[in-house]
Amino acid sequence: MSEARRVINLADVPLKDAGNGRSFQAHIGRVGPTLGLTGLGCTLTVVPPGKRAYPFHRHHVFSELFYVLSGTGELRLDERTMRYLAISNIDTVDVIDYPDSGKMGVAAGVKGGDLSTATYKAFGHVTPADYFDSEEPAR
Repeated sequence: MSEARRVINLADVPLKDAGNGRSFQAHIGRVGPTLGLTGLGCTLTVVPPGKRAYPFHRHHVFSELFYVLSGTGELRLDERTMRYLAISNIDTVDVIDYPDSGKMGVAAGVKGGDLSTATYKAFGHVTPADYFDSEEPAR
C-alpha cells in the first residue's frame, strides 16, 4: 500500500461491492486505512435504492457512529440511495448479534477493524450449553 494520505476527498475513495448481491447491496470504501488510521475506522458506504447494506445487527465490542452524507433513511433504509460514513473504534475482538435471525458472530485477531482479517471467526446459531457440557473424556 502506498504512503497514507492525511486528507482525502470522499469522491476519490475507491469503492468495492459488498453484500450478497441480492437484497443486501452496498458499495464501500475504507477511508481509515487510506488515511493511515490505526485506532479509528471510517468506511464510506453507498446503498442503492431499495437495498440494505447489512443485516440488522449489534456490535458488543466495536462502537459505531453513522454520519449521513446524502439521501435519507433510517436504521432500516427506505427507497432512496443513501451515502453515509460509518465511524468506529478499532479493536481486535468483536461479538455481534443479529436479532432478526437469532444468529451470533464472534471474531478475534481482527486487524485494522476489518472482520475479514480475523484469525478466528464464527457465525451461526448458538445452542445454549453449560460450561462443562461434553467435556468429560470418553471411556
